[in-house]
Amino acid sequence: MINYDLARKDMINNQLKKKGIVDKNTLSAFEKIHRHLFVGENDKGHSYDDSALSIGYGQTISQPYIVALMTQLLKPNRNDVILEIGTGSGFQAAILSTMCKFVISIERIPELAAFAKKNISETGSDNVQIFVGDGSLGWKANAPYDGIMVTAGSEVLPQVLLAQLKPGGRMIIPLGSEDSHKLTLIKKEEDGYITEEMTDCHFVPLIGRKHNA
Repeated sequence: MINYDLARKDMINNQLKKKGIVDKNTLSAFEKIHRHLFVGENDKGHSYDDSALSIGYGQTISQPYIVALMTQLLKPNRNDVILEIGTGSGFQAAILSTMCKFVISIERIPELAAFAKKNISETGSDNVQIFVGDGSLGWKANAPYDGIMVTAGSEVLPQVLLAQLKPGGRMIIPLGSEDSHKLTLIKKEEDGYITEEMTDCHFVPLIGRKHNA
């Protein structure tokens, strides 16, 4: 029998804190949201490993450190509405749900969207709404957003997503080629935006009509 509580504490202390995750709200979210609820049955024993895991359909759940880093960089606040592109199994959306007012998440694969809805419902979170759609187009109905998190790699910054971000808002997105991405922080200002490259990473590609727009 796997002791998930012990594994989760070890993940927080030896993966997250030792790699520079210091934001108390982010660490608290990782205590509340149990990663083993968001992986396939065959991978339950590796739920808290420092690695990405397959969730089927050519997609992955990112390693805990990357999820935590993206969350820490986004700096969601209690009154924020956050847009996530690429729901996957729902883990990142669930983490964000503990820190902000509402999360809207877009997933292009219907089976994964259904899986994510089931997983998130088991956490008790009631402030996440998942839509099946083309994430490269964002979700205009509820724009503009306080923050946008893109969990898929793009060769260029999608301008359609930038347009859905409030001035003063932040976007986290992996930018680069298919084989090599830089996790990039975008800070939108009234008259433009600034970018800051954070670390090397590797994500599945952003797929959609506007992924190179």
